[in-house]
Amino acid sequence: MSEASWKLRAETTDHDFKKELETKKAKSWLKTVSAFSNGNGGILYFGIDDDGTVVGMRNPQWAIEKISEIINGRIDPKPAIHVTSEVIEEKAVVVLEVEKGHATPYYYFNGNKREAFLRIGNESVPVTSEQLNELILKGRNQTYDLLPSKFYLKDFSFSLLKATYKERTGLDFEDSDFLSFELIDSDDRLTNAGLLFADRVPLRHSRVFCTRWNGIEKSSIFDDAVDDKEFSGNLIFLLNSTTDFIRNNSRMAWKKTDTGRIEKYDYAPRAYFEAVVNALIHRDYLVIGSEIHVDMYDDRLSIWSPGGMFGGGIVDEKDLYQMESRRRNPILADLFSRLLLMERRGSGLRKMIAESEKLFGYKEAFKPVFHSTKDEFRVTFWNLNYVSNETPQVTPQVTPQVTPQVKIQKLLVFCSEPRSRDEMMKEIGIKDRNHFAENYLNPLLKTGKLRRTIPDKPRSSKQKYVAVQQN
Repeated sequence: MSEASWKLRAETTDHDFKKELETKKAKSWLKTVSAFSNGNGGILYFGIDDDGTVVGMRNPQWAIEKISEIINGRIDPKPAIHVTSEVIEEKAVVVLEVEKGHATPYYYFNGNKREAFLRIGNESVPVTSEQLNELILKGRNQTYDLLPSKFYLKDFSFSLLKATYKERTGLDFEDSDFLSFELIDSDDRLTNAGLLFADRVPLRHSRVFCTRWNGIEKSSIFDDAVDDKEFSGNLIFLLNSTTDFIRNNSRMAWKKTDTGRIEKYDYAPRAYFEAVVNALIHRDYLVIGSEIHVDMYDDRLSIWSPGGMFGGGIVDEKDLYQMESRRRNPILADLFSRLLLMERRGSGLRKMIAESEKLFGYKEAFKPVFHSTKDEFRVTFWNLNYVSNETPQVTPQVTPQVTPQVKIQKLLVFCSEPRSRDEMMKEIGIKDRNHFAENYLNPLLKTGKLRRTIPDKPRSSKQKYVAVQQN
């Protein structure tokens, strides 16, 4: 394997490294086996340090046999694995390939204690109770929206669904469609998907909270909210109400030309429409007591939904043009497709970018930002008509304007030499690591303003970042 191909392989998020094979503290790597099996699979290298340095294994054959033995005794059910040895930089390395599992959840167990893990970025983290329930459903080839409820079809009306279906397709919604579209089971019990399309939805967490803040920061809703609404109920009602709220709290500027005028939207209507659809369809409904949040500021629009990416991983490090379509709620997605409200191909994120690019005055720095953790998914659109107090012209921003732009520039100047995350936070006076990662580090890495100096290991004390010279 060439050095170039090795470095490229090392920097991906479906790989992990261990300097040696731990047998007495095997959880240090078995949790990664669990995470890979519960997610999309991955490769674990033994004989490579956390910083990507190849140190090699003295007895690879012994390690291969020991790995298989420990996995058989500590992971349940047994995952599909392949263990081989490979020479990298003239040193023997043991390569453990873990396939994507279909009998989830895959537990690491020791005595009476069992834990399941998911891969989030470059970390293998314990699943939440909601994620565990989702893995159990996945292992049974079920999804939340397909589960039968305690309610029956005869007790609910569906006038909004039927009227929307007629309006958008020209067809009547027949009684037989309830079963065909899996909104009921064979006993006429409504599935969760059926409940979410009923006129009166009994699920209290089918809600969207919308707020238009005064300024560029979130503060007290009583003092700093220009407008706020709470919507609950039917998914079609939520879509219509939420997009109406965004439209009513946006403005359309215009520029006079010799032949007329050019309309200048704050945000592309189709882009935020797609974002709201994605939030309603792909959110994690197992997180009881949660809701979607739409926050509008002077300079940006943020749409937040509960639940990270389905199956683990983080969107920040994905190639949006190569992502496969994976649907957490396929019944909801299928009916929205039939209503011509979304495409089946999973191209929503790409469409948000494409629609934003059509706006007058769009520049690369206005590109929508997608961010996720194990618990959330957020889309941020930049207001193309926003005028900063610091300059009389519209200034595109690559990070949220929750701090002055001068701090962004100060950070990039400071990182002309490799700096650690703690050094960077201290330099610009930020103490909250999550705030720094979401509003500074991740967007700057994504836009190529910063780069990592070693393979992506967020918890490594050796991890540093350096500014990239822009042409």
